[in-house]
Amino acid sequence: MVLATSSTGAPLHPPTGTLLSLGHPGGGRLAPMSQVSFGARAPYALPPLPYGETELEPVISARTLGFHHGRHHQGYLTTLNRLLAGDPLGALPLVRVIRETAEDPARTAIFDNAAQVWNHSFYWYCLRRGGGGQPAGRLAALIDRSFGSFAAFQQRFAAAAMSQFGSGWAWLCEEGGRLLVLRTANAETPIAFAGINPLLTIDVWEHAYYLDYQNRRADHVNAVIGQLLNWQFAELNLPPENPAQPAMVAALPQTASPLAYFDPRVSPGATTGSYLSRLARRL
Repeated sequence: MVLATSSTGAPLHPPTGTLLSLGHPGGGRLAPMSQVSFGARAPYALPPLPYGETELEPVISARTLGFHHGRHHQGYLTTLNRLLAGDPLGALPLVRVIRETAEDPARTAIFDNAAQVWNHSFYWYCLRRGGGGQPAGRLAALIDRSFGSFAAFQQRFAAAAMSQFGSGWAWLCEEGGRLLVLRTANAETPIAFAGINPLLTIDVWEHAYYLDYQNRRADHVNAVIGQLLNWQFAELNLPPENPAQPAMVAALPQTASPLAYFDPRVSPGATTGSYLSRLARRL
């Protein structure tokens, strides 16, 4: 089993069965690592939140978090498991399901629900109490090189989230040693393309913020960027600097790190053509 490692090779995740502390500076309710998994095949399970429902307040209220995770996220998962009952796709890991259906109009419903299960599961780890601020080290250098400055990145990331018409997501991703900001509509996700590595995301579906902010999306986006972004998690999602090193995340057993299901390098293959073009129009 290969765990995420730092540039020195030291593991950045505790072994399976220990407590997951990402997003918990100073304590708080922790989720056991063994519980944070979709499972290797359908029926998939809903991973628990990596923090208590009150821990992101006042930026995101317990009421919003409870509805978002317990009803919306759970709803996508329940629908996905129903759609996959008796379907050969149900034997695949979640990321493979997303990639197999991304360009298949006959399986749009499976793609939409599978992608939303993945997007939301990734999103929870992008947030932490006491987050925000600026990253350090390699990630900070990549931001400066890719955007000119951290302030320029913040402006671009916020603009992507605020300018996404209707429902969707804003993403910070890595591609070929550079960082880029994407925005995707509805359930569309960069995880469908193996060459793009998601580092962070912000959910701009109305259910992510409307109970707290109503139509003030900009206030929500700025608060998340300034106070909740989990730069430690983003650093874990960077590919290794030395291509000869093992990937930061390998295909792990069912009870292993949630990053095994977040990382586009877990499953071989990539979608091409129409799906990538659809995604690229939203850059």
